[in-house]
Amino acid sequence: MLILRVFIILVALLLVLSGGMYIFTRNRRYFQFAMQTLRFSMLFLAVLALLYVLERYVLVGWRVLL
Repeated sequence: MLILRVFIILVALLLVLSGGMYIFTRNRRYFQFAMQTLRFSMLFLAVLALLYVLERYVLVGWRVLL
């Protein structure tokens, strides 16, 4: 859980900094970087959520059946 918290904090810092740089410079590259970071982090969190559901329900349910 500590790694997940650190990941979320780093992603938030990246988004705030790149958003601020986009507002300051109006360079579209920073906005695209922020969107790419947001998409990657959402994909990563979705994979972690699926792994959590797999571990929580499927593997525990499989042990009950055996």
